[in-house]
Amino acid sequence: MNKKTLGFILAALLIGSMVIVMVKSNLDKPKEIDKFLIGADFSALDEVPGLEKGSIPPDFELSTLSGEVVKLSDLKGKKVILNFWASWCGPCKAEMPHMQKYYKKYKEKDNVEIVAVNLTTAERRGIKGVEEFIDIYRLTFPIPLDKEGTVMDDYRIIPIPTTFMIGTDGKISQKIVGPMDEKTLRDLVKNLD
Repeated sequence: MNKKTLGFILAALLIGSMVIVMVKSNLDKPKEIDKFLIGADFSALDEVPGLEKGSIPPDFELSTLSGEVVKLSDLKGKKVILNFWASWCGPCKAEMPHMQKYYKKYKEKDNVEIVAVNLTTAERRGIKGVEEFIDIYRLTFPIPLDKEGTVMDDYRIIPIPTTFMIGTDGKISQKIVGPMDEKTLRDLVKNLD
């Protein structure tokens, strides 16, 4: 092997190593939103007027992908699991199969409705990402789209998933930040009036 060939091989190995290191460092970095959320204190959000336990949450009227209109106040008399999510959110991906299982088993028995508001303004792949997410997880509960970000702002949604448990009287019973499993959902709904 001559010096020129050896030089090309060493240069290729060096460049390949640099590319691998750069790709790995980018994969290890938290996403911009994750950097914002790490170490953040969200306790003050529990004191937002209108979102505390016992208050009537802000009403909204949003459309689903199929054009069905979902108005929160129309659900008074039912227990409501009001969830906020986005398709790129890892904890949301973990939570959704549990929500669907719970919904399929207990919707009628528990007199409950899940309203999973998609934070459409935060979607990285737009409506296509939402459609694919719904198909992958075979979601059957209402998924209204917050295309303007108004509901996200009204409910001070940081981070996601965030869920409000609302009783039959239309008042907030509890706010949960982070993903839940099927058993947790059932236990929380049983404690709603």
